[in-house]
Amino acid sequence: MPPRMSSAPDPILVIDDEADLRELLDISIRRMGHDVVLAGSLAEAREKLAQRRYSLVLTDMRLGDGLGIEIVRQLSAAPERVPVAVITAYGSADNAVEALKAGAFDYIAKPVSLEQLRSLVLNALGRQQRDSDAAAADPAADRAAALLPGHSAAMQEVRRSLSRLARSMAPVVISGESGSGKERAARAIHATSARAAHPFVAVNCGAIPENLMESEFFGYVKGAFTGADGERGGFFQAANGGTLMLDEVADLPLPMQVKLLRALQERRVRKIGASREDAVDVRVMCASHKDLAAMVAAGQFRQDLYYRLNVLELRMPTLRERSEDIPVLARAILDHLAVRYGDPRPKRLSPAALDRLAAYRFPGNVRELENLLERAYAFAESEQIEVADLGPLEAGAERAGLMHAPAPAMAPAAHYAPWAAGGMWPPVPPTAVPSPAPAPAPEPAPPASAAAAPEPETDGDPVDRACRGIVFPIDLPARLEAVERELILQALAQTNFNRTAAAPLLGLNLRQLRYRIQQLGIREAMDAADRGAAEGAGENAAEGTS
Repeated sequence: MPPRMSSAPDPILVIDDEADLRELLDISIRRMGHDVVLAGSLAEAREKLAQRRYSLVLTDMRLGDGLGIEIVRQLSAAPERVPVAVITAYGSADNAVEALKAGAFDYIAKPVSLEQLRSLVLNALGRQQRDSDAAAADPAADRAAALLPGHSAAMQEVRRSLSRLARSMAPVVISGESGSGKERAARAIHATSARAAHPFVAVNCGAIPENLMESEFFGYVKGAFTGADGERGGFFQAANGGTLMLDEVADLPLPMQVKLLRALQERRVRKIGASREDAVDVRVMCASHKDLAAMVAAGQFRQDLYYRLNVLELRMPTLRERSEDIPVLARAILDHLAVRYGDPRPKRLSPAALDRLAAYRFPGNVRELENLLERAYAFAESEQIEVADLGPLEAGAERAGLMHAPAPAMAPAAHYAPWAAGGMWPPVPPTAVPSPAPAPAPEPAPPASAAAAPEPETDGDPVDRACRGIVFPIDLPARLEAVERELILQALAQTNFNRTAAAPLLGLNLRQLRYRIQQLGIREAMDAADRGAAEGAGENAAEGTS
């Protein structure tokens, strides 16, 4: 293709064998301020493409002498990366998906909506400007690297894929284990695309009650149902012009899958109670740690929706596959924590602590690394995070394997002693920790009838006593959190909810105790205690004045 010879904007090439539609597109695009070149056949289009450069190519799928997808393949293979969009017949979503997979930038269905046409042109030209700017510098790559740091071969391949995915408007399915960074990848695609200036809306499909799904996704008008006091837009309206990220899309119930499929095919949504549909311009990305193809085979996910969503794919590697990125990730996470805590200098991992992390398998991937470092950051007494601040990582591995393996034997009591080890986690079971409460007063001797009652056992290992009566399998993380919560509440109650006084009772410093109170949601109990104290003070004051 000949290079551009002037600084004038490149025209838009419209390819269609229907004269009426060519004229409509010509008038509409010129009203947007762009020059247009028209072609009525596949052969004429190839001739026009050989003569000059275009900012956008818009082609019908069915032409008198061939198929428009041949133009898509030709331009997708060319180094100039000219965006190409296709015009499809009404209801022919399969043709649109085929064109997107072949490299089309976007598609528009007949009858052509001028609003959607305007959005398509703006997105295409915005993308071309971004690619032109990237010739001198690559800010898109910088943004992707900031969202997905790492130098491993696996992450370099992910970033190469991101640049290709960002050039398309086609739906993307992002797969990978829980915590591997699927939402971050979606944000990186959005941030490096022509839609970067528009909203990115992330939705956890598994967190929405089924009876609220339609109103949450599509919105409602005033009076549509009891409690609808005003008109409200849904996720599609909020993401208009931008990207809608559907996390855990496999959790969508089948009736909602039908409604989502129609919205994707028609690019129009109807609010609950509305009499008309509204056009929306949204790129959809999905994420799931489940195998969607297997769910389709099992009848748990609609096949037509799967093919509509699974146009482009991206797999996020596990942290085990990119362990060499742990130092880079750890530094970025610690920098972020320093900003959150207001520390002028971020804490850093000691060489031994970094080696410990590098040797760990991280079943929870990057999310587990983030949580682990946040806890260690709060527990560390100095500017350097030591191995002891990380806690026993083997316990994390056991917790991650509980769902897939028999319950492991309990470790020795020393393995669970958090307070003696400088704030390590998880905590000791309740019967293995001395109660902070004062010893009760001696009770009178029991009556003779009770003398024969068996005495409680006091011998044996404390952990063994703690495990008696437990039926496996159990939810170990939840049980340990409940134990820690109860111990903290006991210490707070003993000190009238004075955190400064309670911290040494637990072997913690004040900062560590504040962190655990926040993580375990104990704030509500403390607020209730504060309210009770305030009410008591008010009653005493009232009594004093009566």
